[in-house]
Amino acid sequence: MQFLRPLSILALCAIVSNGSFAQQTLDFAPAPNVDPIPLAIDRGAVALRQSLRKLQTRASVIEITAHPDDEDGGTLTYESRGQGAKVDLLTLNRGEGGQNVMGNDYWDALGLVRTEELLQSDRYYGVQQYFTRVNDYGFSKTKEEAFEKWGHDRVLYDVVRVIRMIRPLVVTSVFVGGPTDGHGNHQVAGVMAQEVFNAAGDPNVFPDQIKAGLLPWKPVKVYSRVPFFAATKDGMYDYATGKYVPVRFYDYVNKKWIEGPLSSDLSLPTGSYDPVLGQSYAQIARTGLGWQRSQNGGSGPAMAGAVSASYHRFGSSIPTADKESSFFEGIDISLLGTAELANGEDNAFLKEGLRSISAAVQDATSNFDIEHPDRTAPSLARGLKLTRNLITQVEQSKLSSAARYNVTHELRVKEQQFNDALVQAFGISLLATVAPEKDPSGPFAFFAGLPETLQIAIPGQQFWVKVNAVKQGTAPIRVEKIALTPAGGESWKVQPTGEAPTALEENKPAIQRFLVTVPSNAKFTRPYYSRHDVEQSSYDILEESDLNLASTPYPLQAELQLAYEGESIRLSQVVQTVRRVTGPGIELHPLLVGPAISVSISPKVGVVPVTGGKFELTARVHSNVKGEAAGTLALQLPPGWRANPAQANFELAKDGEEQRVAFQILPAELAARSYEIKAVAEFNGEKYSEGYEMTGYEGLQPYPLYSPAEFAVKGVDVKLAKGVRVGYVMGTGDDVPKSLEEIGVKADFLSPQDIATGDLSRYDCIVLGVRAYAARPELTTNNGRLLQYVKQGGILFVQYNSAQYDHNFGPYPYSLTTDPEKVVDETAKVTVLDPGNPLMSWPNRITSADFDGWVEERGHSFMKSWDSSYVALTEVHDPDQDPQKGGLLYTRYGKGAYIYGAFALYRQLPEGVPGAFRLFANVLSLAHSPAFSVHNGMAGKPRTKSGGNGSSGANGRGN
Repeated sequence: MQFLRPLSILALCAIVSNGSFAQQTLDFAPAPNVDPIPLAIDRGAVALRQSLRKLQTRASVIEITAHPDDEDGGTLTYESRGQGAKVDLLTLNRGEGGQNVMGNDYWDALGLVRTEELLQSDRYYGVQQYFTRVNDYGFSKTKEEAFEKWGHDRVLYDVVRVIRMIRPLVVTSVFVGGPTDGHGNHQVAGVMAQEVFNAAGDPNVFPDQIKAGLLPWKPVKVYSRVPFFAATKDGMYDYATGKYVPVRFYDYVNKKWIEGPLSSDLSLPTGSYDPVLGQSYAQIARTGLGWQRSQNGGSGPAMAGAVSASYHRFGSSIPTADKESSFFEGIDISLLGTAELANGEDNAFLKEGLRSISAAVQDATSNFDIEHPDRTAPSLARGLKLTRNLITQVEQSKLSSAARYNVTHELRVKEQQFNDALVQAFGISLLATVAPEKDPSGPFAFFAGLPETLQIAIPGQQFWVKVNAVKQGTAPIRVEKIALTPAGGESWKVQPTGEAPTALEENKPAIQRFLVTVPSNAKFTRPYYSRHDVEQSSYDILEESDLNLASTPYPLQAELQLAYEGESIRLSQVVQTVRRVTGPGIELHPLLVGPAISVSISPKVGVVPVTGGKFELTARVHSNVKGEAAGTLALQLPPGWRANPAQANFELAKDGEEQRVAFQILPAELAARSYEIKAVAEFNGEKYSEGYEMTGYEGLQPYPLYSPAEFAVKGVDVKLAKGVRVGYVMGTGDDVPKSLEEIGVKADFLSPQDIATGDLSRYDCIVLGVRAYAARPELTTNNGRLLQYVKQGGILFVQYNSAQYDHNFGPYPYSLTTDPEKVVDETAKVTVLDPGNPLMSWPNRITSADFDGWVEERGHSFMKSWDSSYVALTEVHDPDQDPQKGGLLYTRYGKGAYIYGAFALYRQLPEGVPGAFRLFANVLSLAHSPAFSVHNGMAGKPRTKSGGNGSSGANGRGN
């Protein structure tokens, strides 16, 4: 499905400084299709049927949410595919602070993963995606905290900008801006949806946007979904705080309180069945949502049957009924309704033109035949010509500048929809791939498929691109142009070879090859936004022209321009690379531009015991050179520090090869503070000091995340028992073992067989990774072996786990509940309740100071209640939250100890938080603690009430 490039001031019209239109009309240029093969429901006659719906209406709606996967996909799909509306989705942030059950990408890397997941979902919803510049800093309980982090006007600025660009008739949100939304980010999304209703139309709000060419725009209506949480005798439940609140909602449009539940003013039948698409809109949406896997592993399919979505109307600039049947009830959404944008000015020519366009659409609809979709083509071509003529008339008319701006915007949308409909009517496909100069030949060439290609081009490189265009149907179509166009106005050298095709014949490929040379100063493909560290709550924008887009445009696209009955039809697609993967087979991904040499250090932050004296650092050199690459790698060190070797050579034989270079660092001093180290590679006379990691997982579009090749090393006063032997059971999204190596702990990774039959007794401590009980089913099967390991003297440390752990896997009963507590304020005071406990006193004495400098949060899944055999070692809580003592629980069981820790150590260790290392070192050293050894052989510590939310009084298990 093609979409307009979402920059109204560039792609729709040009406005000169005095507010009048420039004389020239910018060329119509559809945004390039990133996906090489559209969904089945976006091809051929099925797609054409939907385009004919869109051509009949000017309905448009935008939904505003907080994170990827917040969206009401059923409503988006119903409106876009069922009602023909132009639908957009604005997601405030990219979910950087979320979980990741699919891999080890966190923070900005996770933001890229969730962006790509959402873009895959959007294909099913049929929407255009936008973002603001703020990022997800972790779970937030109130909108006040979110606004404090983001800044109210910073968020509103971007939301207003998007509304002024796309000019929707209706704004809606999943959220209402109150406690029933839960997450503070959700509440902000609800507030923004209401506030932008008035703000976007006020020329005094963000006048710099007006000066830049965007005109004010006031939507006609604004809605929010009716909250899912019903009112009870206790009030409404706020799942973010775990408390009940009064049943009242603030109306940010009219600035007043609404007492009692919100009315349901509109119910949309999102479960309606579409016989052409073969599913209900809710089913299509759920399939799309299934791409968003990083948070929960993926959703299941939706069952067929009636489903509805209820909405409350917060504002309307036109009279409305108490109960509506559509977002657009009372709005003239016909093509002729576009004339209303002329605000009563002399617009007879406009109405006449719109009537003619509407008649062409009706003719095309009447001629639609699912087996012969090209029968609609003559009417569609006539409608396209009429639309372009009317655009010219409007631009040359005496209408006010605002009227011309708004009418032209709507006509440009129709121009693209006519263009798309003609592409679908003729079954035109376009595929552009990096390719060899000549196609492979021989009897098996057809079965082998596309040959593998480079994945990343480098500045100065030459390669070939093959563009393949095919159409169905018998109507004569002339090829006006096949071209390659670089993004961002860069000067690539593009040389077509061979005879250029002049026509598209039925089912016969028209092929054009190009020899491409990347300019020596080509920009690398990277996000247009960045930040200095994970505590920065909004991004710096590198390319202002890309603000609010989902991602930086890919570097090279193919353009096909055809002529049918005197009208130009255009297609555009991002140039793809070819990769063969065992299992999935051939995969196509957009061509990227990157450095010849990538240099990286991972992790970016580390710690070294101040008593250590020396440590190792490993840098990774990755080559994108198409052939051999040899150079040197050196470190820039703090004054007086030395590295061995001082300089290392690297030799890489081919594209994609990597080499790891280990350095021994000899500090001149090592105090309890931070030091910076930088790696610099030199190749072919150029220096390289940054690198990238490809984010994502198999099946998802990969995207590079760049960072400087820098390492921040922190001297930490941390002690560890000698000779500690650690077994580690990996969970999901878990970089803890890599961090532990920095303090000298190289854990053994335990396999399912190790857990089931291995000798566990050789380990002083076994650590279960983040969400291990969700990711490792063998833990449930062999939980008895783990408890026996503890009983015989082992230490078992269970890190933060999800609901799958809430089945009394410990030696004594406990409960997480279905909605476990979390403490999200990373500065919340932590009180050590039992400072003399072996876990808190040796070899590092843990105090409240060890919880200073934490990032994002204190932790998730604090235990709700527990048997009194467990000892609660800490207490912490957010403002207005009950004391949480279930963050670190300790119990003796037989000769060993069982520990549960909800604190987010997995986030702190990769960020080099000293106290997290000190606490983890105590866990790993516990078996060697003199205080612990005194009690060996005892069944357990004398039982004490854990207090607060921590005593169940249940009997112990299994002595």
